[in-house]
Amino acid sequence: MDTLYVYSWLGLMLILIAIEASTISLTTIWLAAGSLVAFFLALFNVPLWIQILAFLVVSSVLLIFTRPVAVKYLKVGTHKTNLDALIGLKGLVIMDISEHTTGQVKLKGQIWSAMSKDGSSISNGSTDVVEAIEGVKLIVSK
Repeated sequence: MDTLYVYSWLGLMLILIAIEASTISLTTIWLAAGSLVAFFLALFNVPLWIQILAFLVVSSVLLIFTRPVAVKYLKVGTHKTNLDALIGLKGLVIMDISEHTTGQVKLKGQIWSAMSKDGSSISNGSTDVVEAIEGVKLIVSK
């Protein structure tokens, strides 16, 4: 058994896991799995070219076929921002909103420019629901 290869694959795997832990991008974890397979092959004294081939094949297959599924179900990299958290909340109209003019809505203590989602008029004093945010304007509906 060539211990250089064993320790090299083990070191590569640990480095890739550390990179994955710091980036949370679900990319290097698949390479770490490939290096784990190569590590086990090195333990059994399999020739180096087979170790490298196994690393490349396993990493590629996992990256291509399992990463999209993992990203979809783990929702990596997606989290609500402060703006996204406002969607669905109710605000108080403090300046009339009409089809042709932008009004104002008070939401969580802040005053926002607002437009009606469907172009309908919303009068002062009514409550509305935030449907979307475009730039610095709330898109609201009754």
